[in-house]
Amino acid sequence: MRDYLIILVVIVSLFSCSDSAEQLQKNQLTQDSIPKLIMQVQKSAKLYTAEIQVHKIITHDDDLKIKGSILQQNFDIPLPLGSRKVAIPMDATVKAYIDFANFSEKNVKREGEKIEIILPDPQVELTSTRINHDDVKKHVPLFRSNFSDKELADYSLQGRKAIVNDIPKMGVVKMAQESATRMLVPMLQQMGYEESNITITFRKDFSEKDVLSIIKVNIEGK
Repeated sequence: MRDYLIILVVIVSLFSCSDSAEQLQKNQLTQDSIPKLIMQVQKSAKLYTAEIQVHKIITHDDDLKIKGSILQQNFDIPLPLGSRKVAIPMDATVKAYIDFANFSEKNVKREGEKIEIILPDPQVELTSTRINHDDVKKHVPLFRSNFSDKELADYSLQGRKAIVNDIPKMGVVKMAQESATRMLVPMLQQMGYEESNITITFRKDFSEKDVLSIIKVNIEGK
C-alpha cells in the first residue's frame, strides 16, 4: 500500500511541475512577444480604417430686395422680379486612419494573460470634393442676373463646410477602432494571447467636438 502512495505522489508532483513549467513558458512567450508586436505594428504605418463616399446637394435661393432706412426706420422690401435658385451636386471622399509610426510600449498594457492595446488617436481627412457641373440646376428669372462664378464657388465652399460638420455623425471613430481590432487581434493570437483576454481601445471616448478638432481638409480635386 505504501508503494502505491509513493508512486501516486510522484505522478501528481510531475504533473504539477509540468503545469508550472508550461505556464512559465507561456508567460515568457507573451512577455517576449511585446517588442515583436510593437515592431510589427509600427510597420503598418498609416492604417486606413474607413473610406466614406458622401453625396450632397447644395441648394440656395434668394430674392432681390431693397434695403435701407427712412426716418430711422429700417425697411427690407422684396422686389417682384422672382427668386433665383440653384442646386449644386457635390461628391466628397472622407478617409479615416490610424498612424502607428510612434506606437510604443506606452500603447501596451499587460496584466498576466490579459493585454490591452491603446490605439493612437484616429485621424480624419476630407481628401476630395467634386462638383458635377453638368448636373448643376439653376432657375433664374428673366429680369435677374445669372449666378456668377464667385457666387457658385462660395456656395460650394459652404457645402464643403457642411460636409465637414457632418463627419462626426458618420461614426468614423468607431470604424477606426473596429478596423484596427480586425488587424491586431489575429496578430496577438499568434503570439499566444486568447481573444477573450485582448482589449483594443482608444485613450478616451471622442465626442463630436473632439472629432471636428482632428479633421484635416486635404483636397486633391474639385
